[in-house]
Amino acid sequence: MSPDVITGLAQYGPIVLMGVIFYFLLYRPQKKEQKRRAEMLDSLKKGDRIVTIGGVYGTITGLTDKSVTIKISEKVEVDISRTAVASFQNAQKNEK
Repeated sequence: MSPDVITGLAQYGPIVLMGVIFYFLLYRPQKKEQKRRAEMLDSLKKGDRIVTIGGVYGTITGLTDKSVTIKISEKVEVDISRTAVASFQNAQKNEK
């Protein structure tokens, strides 16, 4: 290899290194979290106790592809978007 080629490659080294760091510190963990959240939303079923993004606690009484009906107190049921579910109330289910 000629010195010009080596110099040219050396100039791109820091950019490539930044790309690798970006992948391992930002992109990969975000994808892993998205996958975990999608699995959690797919595993919802009637009777599960959940917490919404807004902080509302409730029990699932009905499900559709895009919405979830939750019971938040006696005689009070609310329809919410499936994506508004933040987590299960049961800590062991959240760790799956």
